[in-house]
Amino acid sequence: MRTLALLFALAAACDSRGAANTESTLDRIVDRGEIVIGIELGFPPFEVLGENGEIEGFDIDLARAFAGDLEVDVKFETMKWTALTTALSTGQIDMIWSGMTATIPRSKRLLFSDTYFRTRLCLLVRNDSGIAKAGDLEGKTLVVKMGTTGVTVAEKLFPDTERIELPNENNCAAEVAGGGADAFLYDRFSILRHQAKHSKTTRVIDIMETFEPYAVAMRPGDHALWRTLNLFLEKVRWDGRYDAIHLKHFGTPPDDSR
Repeated sequence: MRTLALLFALAAACDSRGAANTESTLDRIVDRGEIVIGIELGFPPFEVLGENGEIEGFDIDLARAFAGDLEVDVKFETMKWTALTTALSTGQIDMIWSGMTATIPRSKRLLFSDTYFRTRLCLLVRNDSGIAKAGDLEGKTLVVKMGTTGVTVAEKLFPDTERIELPNENNCAAEVAGGGADAFLYDRFSILRHQAKHSKTTRVIDIMETFEPYAVAMRPGDHALWRTLNLFLEKVRWDGRYDAIHLKHFGTPPDDSR
């Protein structure tokens, strides 16, 4: 299997935006032999702490494959979701690869890769909430996770709900299951998992018309790294590794690997 060594050279050579003698983030990654990736644990099946104490997940396997093609080691820095963008801007990490939705507002301060996964938001609701569809949220209490697209979608679509923002998704789900809120708005795969955990008191409203394209975030100006990562994402789809990783973590091949 070809590595990204040649593609890296082409990307660096084509990077006409950078200053003539300025070392890029991609140069530094290759020089030190390691890429540092920021993640927030606790988002299965994307990034979790496995039973053996090792970090694992869909994002993790993709990131390790990228590092392997770059022929460098990978280091995962775990932190709270709200700390990731600060860590990126200060150079503590090289990129965020943690189920982050690419949005127009975020793109004002982050450079996003091509989309590597698509999903949507849905609702975890209490069985006795009286909510049968998204439109029934008016006058109800909605919980969302801080710093996520659930906050912005709730502000836009559900302005007449009482909104509670919590830093942890498990706490958000528990708030609904325990009666502290009527509904929790979050990414579909997580909502399905939380409903299975709280099956006696909750159910899922899975008819939200939202679009959540996951992408890898980099610093604005990291064009050589951006191009090389996009080359990798194209290559890993073509050579079958994306499908294999998807099957491993979701149990099915992807409906749309683009």
